[in-house]
Amino acid sequence: MSNELLTASVSPHVRTRDTSRSIMLDVIIALIPSLIASVVIFGFRALAVTASAVASCVLFEWLSRKAMKRHNTIGDLSAVVTGIILGFNLPSTMPIWMVVLGSLIAIVVVKQMFGGIGQNFVNPALLARIVLMVSFPKAMLSSWAEPFAWRSETPDALTSATPLAVLKTGEGTMPSLFNMLFVKAGSLGEVCAVALIIGGIYLVIRKVISPIIPLCYVGTVAVIMLVFGLVKGEGNALVFMLNEILAGGLLLGAIFMATDYTTSPTSPSGKVIFAIGCGLITSLIRLFGNMNEGVSFSIIIMNILVPHIDNLTAPLPFGATKEKKSKKGEEEAAK
Repeated sequence: MSNELLTASVSPHVRTRDTSRSIMLDVIIALIPSLIASVVIFGFRALAVTASAVASCVLFEWLSRKAMKRHNTIGDLSAVVTGIILGFNLPSTMPIWMVVLGSLIAIVVVKQMFGGIGQNFVNPALLARIVLMVSFPKAMLSSWAEPFAWRSETPDALTSATPLAVLKTGEGTMPSLFNMLFVKAGSLGEVCAVALIIGGIYLVIRKVISPIIPLCYVGTVAVIMLVFGLVKGEGNALVFMLNEILAGGLLLGAIFMATDYTTSPTSPSGKVIFAIGCGLITSLIRLFGNMNEGVSFSIIIMNILVPHIDNLTAPLPFGATKEKKSKKGEEEAAK
């Protein structure tokens, strides 16, 4: 018998050809439909914002790794993904210097200061978005370009309220469900729901992400909004629910941010708990909070709780049994 059959090694015993670079490349491919849609809807400015975010993220990663005397990691493409997602969370009217500041926060403060890829405890792009939103609320929350305004002779004069703002205040005209699927005002990555869904399907087919988190996240928001619509008599409760799902960054967050490997649970039951928590917090903020959107805060809050979720849902090793404490042992432990 060959000695190779008796070779023992430490885990992991199941190996794959996937690498950080190949996974990030798949995510980039999945984001391309949304990028194309944003450029068609908002023109060259959308490409400028996204490109600035990507370029500055890569630059800051290279500089920070150099300063910290660590091996270079820009080749794994994670900084590119962070840059695209950060750009997708910004309006097309965002000043470029603010975009660069967001990249600095995402890469240096959130990612590299905690050790780099796989070490950050929250999603870098989302925390950068929150910092920008708190620091520059006018640029982040009040400057929504009207779709296709770039074709006008005075594009800077054409602004539009986001669907979430209309749902929240009741002021303005709500887009049709068809427009909600394809074209609406908002941040770059959230204006075309169909493009996001196409990207999500691609990632599931490629087995880059599990559908558990997106489905449970969106499903939780759908149930809560449907019940709220029925109880409060929000016209057609089903239409109200669909508008809440398609408006804002829910699909972008559920597909591309809540599924981040580093900041989401590992076990299937943990993913369900995490996603339901995201959906619950998002719904509460949207319905009862002062802000129109709640996706960023909900994912960040649940990111912080991930270690506890993992501890509670960690599967038992093969062949192990859960220890049962006797009543006497519990009393002794209490003493």
